[in-house]
Amino acid sequence: MIMKSLTWSYSLLVSLIFVVTGVSCTRDELLKLPSVSTATLKQINSTSVLAGGTVSSDGGSYVTARGICWGENQDPTLNNNYTTDGDGIGYFESTLSGLSGGTVYYIRSYATNSQGTAYGNQYLFVTPLTDVDGNVYATITIGGQTWMAQNLMTTKFNNNTDIGLVSSSSVWSQLDRPAYCWYKNDKSTNMQVYGALYNWYAVNTDRLCPVGWHVPSEKEWLILSETLGGELICSGQLKESGVSHWQEPNEGATNNSSFTALPGGYRTGLSSGSFRTRTYFGWWWASTEYDETGARARLMTYDSKELMMGTALKRNGYSVRCVKDYHVEN
Repeated sequence: MIMKSLTWSYSLLVSLIFVVTGVSCTRDELLKLPSVSTATLKQINSTSVLAGGTVSSDGGSYVTARGICWGENQDPTLNNNYTTDGDGIGYFESTLSGLSGGTVYYIRSYATNSQGTAYGNQYLFVTPLTDVDGNVYATITIGGQTWMAQNLMTTKFNNNTDIGLVSSSSVWSQLDRPAYCWYKNDKSTNMQVYGALYNWYAVNTDRLCPVGWHVPSEKEWLILSETLGGELICSGQLKESGVSHWQEPNEGATNNSSFTALPGGYRTGLSSGSFRTRTYFGWWWASTEYDETGARARLMTYDSKELMMGTALKRNGYSVRCVKDYHVEN
Protein backbone atom coordinates (compact mmCIF):
# COMPACT_ATOMS: atom_id res chain seq x y z
CA MET A 1 0.00 0.00 0.00
CA ILE A 2 2.78 2.40 0.83
CA MET A 3 4.57 1.66 -2.47
CA LYS A 4 1.41 2.18 -4.53
CA SER A 5 0.75 5.51 -2.83
CA LEU A 6 4.27 6.76 -3.53
CA THR A 7 4.00 5.67 -7.16
CA TRP A 8 0.69 7.46 -7.54
CA SER A 9 2.06 10.66 -5.92
CA TYR A 10 5.11 10.70 -8.20
CA SER A 11 2.94 10.28 -11.30
CA LEU A 12 0.69 13.12 -10.14
CA LEU A 13 3.70 15.41 -9.60
CA VAL A 14 5.08 14.68 -13.06
CA SER A 15 1.69 15.35 -14.60
CA LEU A 16 1.40 18.66 -12.81
CA ILE A 17 4.87 19.70 -14.02
CA PHE A 18 3.87 18.98 -17.62
CA VAL A 19 0.60 20.86 -17.24
CA VAL A 20 2.27 23.95 -15.75
CA THR A 21 5.07 23.87 -18.31
CA GLY A 22 2.60 23.49 -21.14
CA VAL A 23 0.57 26.50 -20.00
CA SER A 24 3.71 28.63 -19.65
CA CYS A 25 4.95 27.80 -23.16
CA THR A 26 1.56 28.60 -24.64
CA ARG A 27 1.50 32.07 -22.98
CA ASP A 28 5.02 32.96 -24.19
CA GLU A 29 4.00 32.06 -27.72
CA LEU A 30 0.96 34.36 -27.48
CA LEU A 31 2.98 37.45 -26.45
CA LYS A 32 3.91 39.78 -29.31
CA LEU A 33 5.51 43.13 -29.93
CA PRO A 34 3.24 46.15 -29.53
CA SER A 35 1.41 47.69 -32.49
CA VAL A 36 2.29 51.37 -32.94
CA SER A 37 1.70 53.91 -35.72
CA THR A 38 3.21 57.35 -36.36
CA ALA A 39 0.86 60.33 -36.53
CA THR A 40 0.97 62.98 -39.25
CA LEU A 41 3.52 65.67 -38.41
CA LYS A 42 2.34 69.14 -37.36
CA GLN A 43 3.78 72.61 -36.83
CA ILE A 44 6.99 72.04 -38.81
CA ASN A 45 9.37 74.98 -38.59
CA SER A 46 13.10 75.53 -38.88
CA THR A 47 13.97 74.27 -35.38
CA SER A 48 11.10 72.05 -34.19
CA VAL A 49 8.19 69.79 -35.16
CA LEU A 50 5.18 68.36 -33.30
CA ALA A 51 5.17 64.57 -33.68
CA GLY A 52 3.04 61.81 -32.17
CA GLY A 53 1.86 58.25 -32.39
CA THR A 54 -0.68 55.72 -31.21
CA VAL A 55 -0.11 52.39 -29.48
CA SER A 56 -3.14 50.36 -30.58
CA SER A 57 -2.14 47.06 -28.98
CA ASP A 58 0.30 46.12 -26.22
CA GLY A 59 0.90 42.64 -27.69
CA GLY A 60 -0.23 40.97 -24.49
CA SER A 61 2.49 42.56 -22.35
CA TYR A 62 2.35 46.01 -20.79
CA VAL A 63 4.00 48.80 -22.84
CA THR A 64 6.67 50.21 -20.56
CA ALA A 65 7.92 52.99 -22.88
CA ARG A 66 6.75 54.79 -25.99
CA GLY A 67 7.82 57.85 -27.95
CA ILE A 68 9.43 59.20 -31.12
CA CYS A 69 12.79 58.37 -32.74
CA TRP A 70 14.38 60.71 -35.28
CA GLY A 71 17.61 61.39 -37.17
CA GLU A 72 19.13 62.37 -40.50
CA ASN A 73 19.33 58.74 -41.69
CA GLN A 74 16.51 56.39 -42.57
CA ASP A 75 14.91 54.04 -40.04
CA PRO A 76 15.89 55.81 -36.81
CA THR A 77 15.91 53.67 -33.64
CA LEU A 78 16.53 54.07 -29.93
CA ASN A 79 20.21 54.33 -30.84
CA ASN A 80 19.38 57.75 -32.33
CA ASN A 81 17.51 60.72 -30.85
CA TYR A 82 14.31 59.71 -29.07
CA THR A 83 11.67 60.93 -26.66
CA THR A 84 9.98 59.10 -23.79
CA ASP A 85 6.25 59.81 -23.74
CA GLY A 86 4.71 57.72 -21.02
CA ASP A 87 3.58 54.08 -21.17
CA GLY A 88 0.59 51.92 -21.99
CA ILE A 89 -1.68 52.05 -25.02
CA GLY A 90 -3.21 55.17 -26.56
CA TYR A 91 -2.13 58.41 -28.23
CA PHE A 92 1.02 60.38 -27.32
CA GLU A 93 2.91 63.34 -28.78
CA SER A 94 6.10 65.36 -28.35
CA THR A 95 7.64 68.56 -29.65
CA LEU A 96 11.05 67.73 -31.12
CA SER A 97 13.27 70.78 -30.69
CA GLY A 98 16.85 71.74 -31.47
CA LEU A 99 16.48 70.85 -35.15
CA SER A 100 18.55 72.50 -37.85
CA GLY A 101 16.90 74.51 -40.64
CA GLY A 102 17.15 73.22 -44.19
CA THR A 103 17.72 69.64 -43.04
CA VAL A 104 16.13 66.33 -44.05
CA TYR A 105 14.94 64.31 -41.04
CA TYR A 106 13.44 60.82 -40.73
CA ILE A 107 11.01 60.14 -37.93
CA ARG A 108 8.97 57.21 -36.57
CA SER A 109 7.22 56.18 -33.36
CA TYR A 110 8.23 53.30 -31.09
CA ALA A 111 6.74 51.21 -28.28
CA THR A 112 8.51 48.74 -25.97
CA ASN A 113 7.16 45.76 -24.01
CA SER A 114 8.73 42.60 -22.55
CA GLN A 115 9.19 41.17 -26.05
CA GLY A 116 11.20 44.13 -27.36
CA THR A 117 10.66 47.37 -29.29
CA ALA A 118 8.34 47.87 -32.25
CA TYR A 119 8.53 50.84 -34.64
CA GLY A 120 5.77 52.62 -36.52
CA ASN A 121 5.62 53.93 -40.06
CA GLN A 122 8.34 56.40 -41.10
CA TYR A 123 7.93 60.01 -42.23
CA LEU A 124 10.49 62.17 -44.02
CA PHE A 125 10.34 65.93 -43.61
CA VAL A 126 12.53 68.92 -44.40
CA THR A 127 12.82 71.80 -41.96
CA PRO A 128 12.59 75.16 -43.74
CA LEU A 129 15.70 77.32 -43.52
CA THR A 130 14.76 80.73 -42.14
CA ASP A 131 16.71 83.63 -40.73
CA VAL A 132 15.63 85.68 -37.71
CA ASP A 133 13.88 88.17 -40.01
CA GLY A 134 11.65 85.31 -41.20
CA ASN A 135 13.11 85.08 -44.70
CA VAL A 136 12.86 81.53 -46.07
CA TYR A 137 15.69 80.10 -48.21
CA ALA A 138 15.83 77.24 -50.68
CA THR A 139 18.69 74.81 -50.09
CA ILE A 140 20.61 72.36 -52.26
CA THR A 141 23.07 69.55 -51.62
CA ILE A 142 26.22 69.36 -53.76
CA GLY A 143 28.46 66.42 -52.94
CA GLY A 144 28.72 66.29 -49.17
CA GLN A 145 27.79 69.94 -48.64
CA THR A 146 24.40 71.59 -48.19
CA TRP A 147 24.23 75.20 -49.37
CA MET A 148 21.71 78.00 -49.54
CA ALA A 149 20.38 78.29 -53.07
CA GLN A 150 19.91 82.05 -52.57
CA ASN A 151 22.02 84.92 -51.31
CA LEU A 152 21.60 85.90 -47.67
CA MET A 153 19.25 88.83 -47.00
CA THR A 154 19.05 89.05 -43.23
CA THR A 155 19.27 92.40 -41.45
CA LYS A 156 19.97 90.78 -38.07
CA PHE A 157 22.46 88.38 -36.60
CA ASN A 158 21.17 84.99 -35.46
CA ASN A 159 21.01 86.25 -31.86
CA ASN A 160 18.39 88.78 -33.08
CA THR A 161 20.62 91.86 -32.78
CA ASP A 162 20.77 94.38 -35.63
CA ILE A 163 23.69 94.19 -38.04
CA GLY A 164 23.64 97.87 -38.88
CA LEU A 165 22.41 99.34 -42.18
CA VAL A 166 24.84 101.86 -43.69
CA SER A 167 23.69 103.94 -46.65
CA SER A 168 26.32 106.70 -46.57
CA SER A 169 29.27 106.06 -48.91
CA SER A 170 31.70 108.04 -46.78
CA VAL A 171 30.71 106.14 -43.65
CA TRP A 172 30.86 102.76 -45.40
CA SER A 173 34.41 103.28 -46.60
CA GLN A 174 35.65 103.98 -43.06
CA LEU A 175 33.97 101.11 -41.26
CA ASP A 176 35.78 98.62 -39.06
CA ARG A 177 32.57 97.17 -37.59
CA PRO A 178 29.82 94.89 -38.98
CA ALA A 179 27.49 96.44 -41.54
CA TYR A 180 25.26 95.65 -44.51
CA CYS A 181 23.60 97.55 -47.34
CA TRP A 182 21.45 97.07 -50.43
CA TYR A 183 22.97 97.65 -53.85
CA LYS A 184 22.58 101.37 -54.58
CA ASN A 185 20.55 101.56 -51.35
CA ASP A 186 17.58 100.07 -53.22
CA LYS A 187 16.04 97.38 -51.04
CA SER A 188 12.87 96.87 -53.08
CA THR A 189 14.82 95.96 -56.22
CA ASN A 190 17.59 93.92 -54.67
CA MET A 191 16.48 92.13 -51.53
CA GLN A 192 14.56 89.18 -52.94
CA VAL A 193 16.71 88.80 -56.06
CA TYR A 194 20.31 89.53 -55.09
CA GLY A 195 20.18 89.66 -51.30
CA ALA A 196 22.17 92.08 -49.19
CA LEU A 197 25.84 93.08 -49.33
CA TYR A 198 27.85 92.57 -46.12
CA ASN A 199 31.32 93.65 -45.10
CA TRP A 200 33.71 91.02 -43.74
CA TYR A 201 33.39 92.32 -40.21
CA ALA A 202 29.80 91.03 -40.26
CA VAL A 203 31.04 87.68 -41.56
CA ASN A 204 33.65 87.44 -38.83
CA THR A 205 31.07 87.55 -36.02
CA ASP A 206 30.10 83.90 -36.72
CA ARG A 207 26.51 85.01 -36.18
CA LEU A 208 25.59 86.11 -39.69
CA CYS A 209 24.02 82.85 -40.92
CA PRO A 210 21.05 81.06 -39.34
CA VAL A 211 21.87 78.79 -36.41
CA GLY A 212 23.37 75.54 -37.69
CA TRP A 213 24.83 77.29 -40.76
CA HIS A 214 27.93 79.39 -41.41
CA VAL A 215 29.79 81.43 -44.02
CA PRO A 216 31.97 78.96 -45.97
CA SER A 217 35.72 78.94 -45.47
CA GLU A 218 38.22 79.05 -48.32
CA LYS A 219 38.55 75.28 -48.00
CA GLU A 220 34.80 74.74 -48.27
CA TRP A 221 34.65 76.84 -51.44
CA LEU A 222 37.49 74.69 -52.79
CA ILE A 223 35.59 71.49 -51.97
CA LEU A 224 32.58 72.87 -53.86
CA SER A 225 34.66 73.66 -56.94
CA GLU A 226 36.38 70.26 -56.91
CA THR A 227 33.02 68.50 -56.68
CA LEU A 228 31.97 70.28 -59.88
CA GLY A 229 35.12 69.58 -61.88
CA GLY A 230 37.53 72.26 -60.68
CA GLU A 231 37.81 76.04 -60.48
CA LEU A 232 38.49 76.55 -64.18
CA ILE A 233 35.04 75.37 -65.27
CA CYS A 234 32.72 75.07 -62.29
CA SER A 235 31.09 78.51 -62.24
CA GLY A 236 29.18 77.48 -65.35
CA GLN A 237 27.39 74.89 -63.26
CA LEU A 238 26.83 77.40 -60.45
CA LYS A 239 25.53 80.42 -62.41
CA GLU A 240 21.88 80.92 -63.24
CA SER A 241 21.48 80.15 -66.93
CA GLY A 242 20.26 82.67 -69.49
CA VAL A 243 20.57 86.46 -69.47
CA SER A 244 17.63 87.54 -67.31
CA HIS A 245 20.10 88.71 -64.66
CA TRP A 246 23.54 88.08 -66.18
CA GLN A 247 24.91 90.10 -69.07
CA GLU A 248 25.61 88.28 -72.34
CA PRO A 249 27.21 85.89 -73.01
CA ASN A 250 26.94 84.45 -69.48
CA GLU A 251 29.70 82.09 -70.50
CA GLY A 252 29.13 78.37 -69.88
CA ALA A 253 26.13 78.90 -67.58
CA THR A 254 24.00 75.76 -67.15
CA ASN A 255 23.11 75.89 -63.43
CA ASN A 256 23.30 72.08 -63.35
CA SER A 257 23.98 72.29 -59.62
CA SER A 258 20.85 74.42 -58.89
CA PHE A 259 23.13 76.84 -56.99
CA THR A 260 21.63 79.71 -59.07
CA ALA A 261 24.44 82.21 -58.57
CA LEU A 262 23.42 85.77 -59.48
CA PRO A 263 25.57 88.83 -60.29
CA GLY A 264 24.82 90.99 -57.26
CA GLY A 265 27.82 93.26 -57.77
CA TYR A 266 29.62 94.75 -54.79
CA ARG A 267 30.25 97.90 -52.77
CA THR A 268 33.83 99.08 -52.61
CA GLY A 269 35.52 99.71 -49.30
CA LEU A 270 37.68 102.39 -50.88
CA SER A 271 37.01 106.09 -50.28
CA SER A 272 34.19 106.37 -52.84
CA GLY A 273 32.09 103.68 -51.15
CA SER A 274 30.40 103.22 -54.53
CA PHE A 275 28.38 100.31 -55.96
CA ARG A 276 29.74 98.44 -58.97
CA THR A 277 29.34 95.58 -61.49
CA ARG A 278 25.83 94.27 -60.79
CA THR A 279 24.68 92.05 -63.70
CA TYR A 280 28.35 91.57 -64.66
CA PHE A 281 30.03 90.11 -61.58
CA GLY A 282 29.01 88.26 -58.42
CA TRP A 283 31.28 88.33 -55.36
CA TRP A 284 30.94 86.08 -52.31
CA TRP A 285 32.80 86.15 -49.02
CA ALA A 286 34.77 83.32 -47.47
CA SER A 287 35.20 83.27 -43.71
CA THR A 288 38.98 82.92 -44.08
CA GLU A 289 41.05 85.95 -43.09
CA TYR A 290 44.08 86.86 -45.20
CA ASP A 291 45.73 89.68 -43.26
CA GLU A 292 44.86 92.74 -41.20
CA THR A 293 42.93 94.46 -43.99
CA GLY A 294 41.96 91.60 -46.30
CA ALA A 295 39.97 88.35 -46.41
CA ARG A 296 39.37 85.65 -49.00
CA ALA A 297 36.50 85.81 -51.50
CA ARG A 298 35.13 84.13 -54.63
CA LEU A 299 34.19 85.77 -57.94
CA MET A 300 31.99 84.69 -60.87
CA THR A 301 31.77 86.74 -64.05
CA TYR A 302 29.51 87.05 -67.08
CA ASP A 303 32.30 86.22 -69.54
CA SER A 304 33.92 83.16 -67.93
CA LYS A 305 33.04 79.77 -66.45
CA GLU A 306 35.90 79.97 -63.94
CA LEU A 307 35.27 80.31 -60.22
CA MET A 308 37.97 82.81 -59.34
CA MET A 309 39.53 83.22 -55.93
CA GLY A 310 41.18 86.29 -54.47
CA THR A 311 41.71 88.59 -51.54
CA ALA A 312 39.48 91.58 -50.90
CA LEU A 313 39.31 94.54 -48.54
CA LYS A 314 37.38 93.66 -45.41
CA ARG A 315 35.43 96.90 -45.92
CA ASN A 316 34.04 95.73 -49.26
CA GLY A 317 30.39 94.72 -49.42
CA TYR A 318 29.89 91.27 -50.94
CA SER A 319 27.11 88.70 -51.18
CA VAL A 320 27.00 85.77 -48.76
CA ARG A 321 25.97 82.15 -49.22
CA CYS A 322 25.70 80.01 -46.11
CA VAL A 323 26.63 76.34 -45.85
CA LYS A 324 25.32 73.87 -43.32
CA ASP A 325 27.60 73.17 -40.35
CA TYR A 326 29.97 70.22 -40.52
CA HIS A 327 33.54 69.78 -39.42
CA VAL A 328 36.00 71.31 -41.88
CA GLU A 329 38.99 73.30 -40.69
CA ASN A 330 39.83 76.70 -42.18
